[in-house]
Amino acid sequence: MWVLFAFGSALFAGLTAILAKIGIRNTDSDVATALRTIVVLLFSWLMAWITGSIGGLGAVDAHTWLFLVLSGLATGGSWLCYFRALQLGDINKVTPIDKSSTVLTMLLAFLLLGEALTPLKGVAMALIGLGAFLMVQRKPAPAAGNAAEAPANGKRPAWLLYALGSAIFASLTSILGKIGIENVNSTLGTAIRTAVVLGLAWAIVFARGKQHAVATLDRRSYLFLALSGIATGGSWLCYYRALQLGPASVVVPIDKLSILVSIAFSRIVFGERLTARAGVGLFLLVAGTLALLL
Repeated sequence: MWVLFAFGSALFAGLTAILAKIGIRNTDSDVATALRTIVVLLFSWLMAWITGSIGGLGAVDAHTWLFLVLSGLATGGSWLCYFRALQLGDINKVTPIDKSSTVLTMLLAFLLLGEALTPLKGVAMALIGLGAFLMVQRKPAPAAGNAAEAPANGKRPAWLLYALGSAIFASLTSILGKIGIENVNSTLGTAIRTAVVLGLAWAIVFARGKQHAVATLDRRSYLFLALSGIATGGSWLCYYRALQLGPASVVVPIDKLSILVSIAFSRIVFGERLTARAGVGLFLLVAGTLALLL
């Protein structure tokens, strides 16, 4: 059953990237993250109420609270980096970097959770890492004045740095979340984590003086940010239920198959094309992920 939840998470996560990319076209990425987190929060607490898990809030111990809060902070960091990277770069370049967090997550699961690191998993990690590397490439002729895509003085493009930050925080999220939901219903755990993410997101907005940008958003941006938030809520509910029932070293890679959904829709919606090299990279990344199911 946890495999079905993991694939459900991948589907919703793939839709999240597309909907968010549309929603952040005309607004600041930090503000967009804070706004869509409101939707995720409402969605997650509604599900906690519907499932009756909200009644267990008083029974959550200090250890669980600690790791749920830490996981929420890591998630907030990952989101802030990810949506900034999406705003600056192409989906088919940003998502492979974000999905490469699988490799780091598997290493951390081995070191911190004691999950086995078999030769097959080692091969899968190598395929995923190589695939992500092949999918990331500089544009041969970036648009003039686009500092996000064209690195200056040999520096890496900004979107790449944000995408790397997203991957690091995402791997920490998975490990901390796995520990945090061991003794609590996954739906309730998701709701608690989301509250932490919301607090962090709005703290960043006010700290940077961006709160006034909320009033400048058009209806279309609000719509797609809301839809993105709903998709994220669905992805999280599936993801943390899968984490609770299955091994993190396998659940996380399945979730990363959302890249197939993201890239397919990025071609349809934004006309983003994969080069031959990126196509090979995608094949290796998916092959490495599927190998983990053997």
